[in-house]
Amino acid sequence: MAEFSRPENPQEFEANFAPVHPMMNETQAYFESSRCLYCYDAPCINACPTGIDIPLFIRQIHNGNLTGAAKTIYQDNFFGFACGKVCPTAVLCEGACVYNHQDVKPIEIGRLQAYATAKAMVSGKKWLSPGRPNGYRVAIIGAGPSGISCACELRMLGYEVDIFEAKNQPSGLTFHGVAPYKISNEEVLEEVRWLEEQLGFHIHYRQSVESEDQIRQLEETYDAIFLGIGLGPTQSLRLPGENLHNSWGAVEFIENLRLHQHKVTVGKKVIILGGGNTAMDAASEAARLGAAQVIIAYRRGKREMSAYSFEYELAKAVGAKGMFYVQPVEIVGKSAVEGVKFARVQVADEQPVTMPDSVFVEPCDMVIRATGQEKMTRFLDMIDGLKWDGKGRIEADSLTCQTGNPKYFAGGDAVNGGAEVVNAVADGKKAAKGIHDYLFLGK
Repeated sequence: MAEFSRPENPQEFEANFAPVHPMMNETQAYFESSRCLYCYDAPCINACPTGIDIPLFIRQIHNGNLTGAAKTIYQDNFFGFACGKVCPTAVLCEGACVYNHQDVKPIEIGRLQAYATAKAMVSGKKWLSPGRPNGYRVAIIGAGPSGISCACELRMLGYEVDIFEAKNQPSGLTFHGVAPYKISNEEVLEEVRWLEEQLGFHIHYRQSVESEDQIRQLEETYDAIFLGIGLGPTQSLRLPGENLHNSWGAVEFIENLRLHQHKVTVGKKVIILGGGNTAMDAASEAARLGAAQVIIAYRRGKREMSAYSFEYELAKAVGAKGMFYVQPVEIVGKSAVEGVKFARVQVADEQPVTMPDSVFVEPCDMVIRATGQEKMTRFLDMIDGLKWDGKGRIEADSLTCQTGNPKYFAGGDAVNGGAEVVNAVADGKKAAKGIHDYLFLGK
C-alpha cells in the first residue's frame, strides 16, 4: 500500500514533499553551533569544493553575528543558501567532521549554512557590491550555478556581465532538476533575485544560443565568454518501446514535477531504470506523488550503484524497492507502457553478462529512465578551437577553466560530466578569476 496519497492541491503537495532537512530556528542554531570544536586545519573546509571557512561561520552564528556568518559563506560560495540545502553534506563537509571518528553525530553544517544565509537574505542589508567598472564585458551562456557564480565574481571585479538563458527561470538543475524535498522553487528563485539585487548582473531569459551567427555576434560584442551550458536531455537507451506514453526521461520527469507540482500524475506501479542519485530522486518523487509501487531496477548490485547510500535509504524510506542484476531489453506496451522486459545478469570479471533463458516481464504502467544526460557536442562543434573528450566533456584548464579557444572559459556539468551544485559554483568562481587574468595579465 502506498505511504503517500496523490496530492490534489498545493498544500497536499507541500506536505508530501516536506523538507528532508527543515530550516533551523534560532534556538536550534545556537545549540548546534555550540557543538563545533573549531578545529585547527579543519577537515570540513578541505572537504568543501568551495573552501568555505566553516568553523568561522559557525562561531559567528553562535556569537549572534549572522551577517558576518553569511559574509564568510558568500565570500567563497555565491550559492551559499542553495548549497546548504542541496549539498550531499554527508559525504562532504559533515562526512569529514572529526566527530565521525568518535561515534558522535557530526555538526549539521548544511542546516547551519542555510540558516545564516536565509537570515541574511531577508535582512534587507546590502553588503555585496560590484567593483569599479573596468570597461570589459563578459557573456555567460547558461544561468545555472556555474554561470551565476561566474557572473557574481566578475561583477565583484568590475565587469559588465550578461547571462543568456534558454529557459524562463534561472539556476539550471538547482531549479529544474533537484527534488522539491531538498529545496523549493521559491527558495531557489529568492537567492538568485537577492544576488541580482546585490551585484547587478543581467539575465536574458528565453535567449538560447544555437547558431553560428549568434556565436559570432557574441564573440564580436564581448571580451570573453563563459560556457555554463550544463548537459542535455536524458540519454536514450535505444530500447524498443522507449517512446511509449508514460515512458519518461528522469531529467524531463523531475523538471515537469518542479514546474507543475501537484498537477503531475504517476502510474500505480513505476519502474526506475538506473542506479545513480537522479534515479533515487525520481523514485522518491514517484512515491510521494502517490505511486502504489516503485521499483529501482539496476543491472549490477546494490553496492555498485553510483548513488550515495543515504539517497538510496531516503528512497527506501518512502517505499521504493530495489531489483538488482537485471538488464532492460524492451519497454512493453501497445500505445502506453505496460511493463519492462528484463534479462537477468551475472557479473563476470566486473562486467555484467546476460544470463541465457532469463528474460521476464515486470508489469508496470510507468517507466522513468535515469540513464544519464546527453552531451552538448553539437553546440560545441560550432565554436572554433573548442575541444572535448571522448565522453563529450569540454576540455578546460583545471586552474583557469580556459578552453582551447582562449576567449572561451567553461565549468560545471559541461566540463565534469555531471557533479554537484557546489562543484559548479566552484568552477564559476575559478573561471571568473581565469577570465580576469586573461584580460588583464594576458595569461
